[in-house]
Amino acid sequence: MPDDKRRKRFIWTPPKILVLGFAAIIIFGSFLLCLPMATRDGNGMSFLNAFFTSTSATCVTGLIVTDTGDTFTVFGQLVILSLIQIGGLGFMTFSTFFALIIRRRISFRERLLLQEALNNASTQGIVKMAKTIILFTCVSELIGAILLTLRFAMDMPVKKAIYFGIFHSVSNFNNAGFDIMGGFKSLTEYKEDPIVTLTVATLIILGGIGFIVVGDLIEHRKKLKNISLHTKVVLSTTAILIVAGTILVFLLEMQNSRTLEPLSPAGKWLASFYQAVTPRTAGSNTLNIPDLTHPTLLLTIILMFIGASPGSTGGGIKTTTFVTLFGAAWSQIKGKEDVVFFKQRIIPTMIYKALTVILSALILVIVVTMLLSVTEHENDFLKILFEAVSAFGTVGLSMGLTPDLSSFGKIIIALTMFIGRLGPLTVAIALAKRNERELYRYPKGKYMIG
Repeated sequence: MPDDKRRKRFIWTPPKILVLGFAAIIIFGSFLLCLPMATRDGNGMSFLNAFFTSTSATCVTGLIVTDTGDTFTVFGQLVILSLIQIGGLGFMTFSTFFALIIRRRISFRERLLLQEALNNASTQGIVKMAKTIILFTCVSELIGAILLTLRFAMDMPVKKAIYFGIFHSVSNFNNAGFDIMGGFKSLTEYKEDPIVTLTVATLIILGGIGFIVVGDLIEHRKKLKNISLHTKVVLSTTAILIVAGTILVFLLEMQNSRTLEPLSPAGKWLASFYQAVTPRTAGSNTLNIPDLTHPTLLLTIILMFIGASPGSTGGGIKTTTFVTLFGAAWSQIKGKEDVVFFKQRIIPTMIYKALTVILSALILVIVVTMLLSVTEHENDFLKILFEAVSAFGTVGLSMGLTPDLSSFGKIIIALTMFIGRLGPLTVAIALAKRNERELYRYPKGKYMIG
């Protein structure tokens, strides 16, 4: 009997495998970045900095302790790019891809892992979805790379432009935000460039809406009215957040002499649009983040916390979680019992799950902010809060705190990125001991709320 209990305690559930799988990739990447051939000075990185960078790349965040373009050799940059691609699509999607190449049958256990990794409702059609994801990713990154290469070729040699085009296309489609421009300047030199701004922003949006949405749109491309409720909610919420964010950034920054004020009218709208898109867990920027006004920084924190959509390359609490709780609150205000979107009633368990995700995310951000306030006490509180939310949302935007983090601060942020990428709920389920099914229910109770 004790042996049976011990075996039960160590059941390899999909959440546990995902957590350990991502951890293994991060550790392996850390050792590669420690190699002398990975850095320009030939000395390699310290393990802590390599671990931080590997975590940031695998969790498609983009927070960096040293500039990627200035610090790493081509080998080091390709290691980072590989980690970004694996982390963005998920190692199970990659495993499925290679299994399909060698024509190996995908087991039911692997289908369960894919279902968990892609946040899908069931295993039905999960392999077909994996194929669609891989094809869509390759096509999107290829088109993005071509467009960026053509633009970068105007400013640099063709070979370098091709490499830069590929790197930034892959990085931004996966919502990572890593760049190799050098000098921590990201894409600030292209703030008024429509080709770079619109191409990169489109890559971010495509990677952030979720592969479930992409598959649904492809499947119903001839009759879009038949798309699922999930797709409708994701697309409408994404559009509202981007449009509202663009207008708010424009209004809040239009008279800021360090950001929008010197730009042309078209440049103002381009920069505002990009600044509304990138907090949706991308991390690259065309405006210098520390120069933004406090209201814009607060707006950015809110957008980073909401993040991308389920089953995507992005993090955050996700658009569907946000809109579900918002809908529940609105229904309470209106005195309605049901939460209804697009003439469909949302089941109560979804509302409970949304509440759990948001509460766990808030607790994580609060705890991380408190810990950083202790370890990085010499820094401004807004910087610390911004960094904590950016790490949780796997965004990668920073007010400049990351390079100055203490050793403890780097560990805290790395763990936050890890939890943010997998999701607080997935990590909690993987670590917690699940109770047996309840055989009875207690009587109902009531108390005052609000």
